[in-house]
Amino acid sequence: MNPTNQEVTDFIEALKEPWQKELSAGLREVIHQAIPEVSERIQYKKPHFLKNGKYAAVISTSKDAVSFTIFNASDLQLPEGMFDGPPERKTLKLRKGETFDSGLLVPLVVQASSAL
Repeated sequence: MNPTNQEVTDFIEALKEPWQKELSAGLREVIHQAIPEVSERIQYKKPHFLKNGKYAAVISTSKDAVSFTIFNASDLQLPEGMFDGPPERKTLKLRKGETFDSGLLVPLVVQASSAL
């Protein structure tokens, strides 16, 4: 597994809401499980995750949500109503009190990033 990027760690630790820290750290773990060779960086003030220099996923936060975007998502079979966005990138928006199923997300990220 690639080492984590300190800037990404700092970004997550700086989140004010504990639930946002927890979700962001968990989503980061999903990405590392799905893409062992992933590289991380802060770009546009949010964590981006790359495989072979191409975007695989991004985590972003707003006042009331944590968003998880999977790139290269055109061929994914996604659960109805769970993700939004154009075919090439799908976003899961999580609010306080919501959780995600890493057993569902890891294979989706694996599949989406397999062509990168």
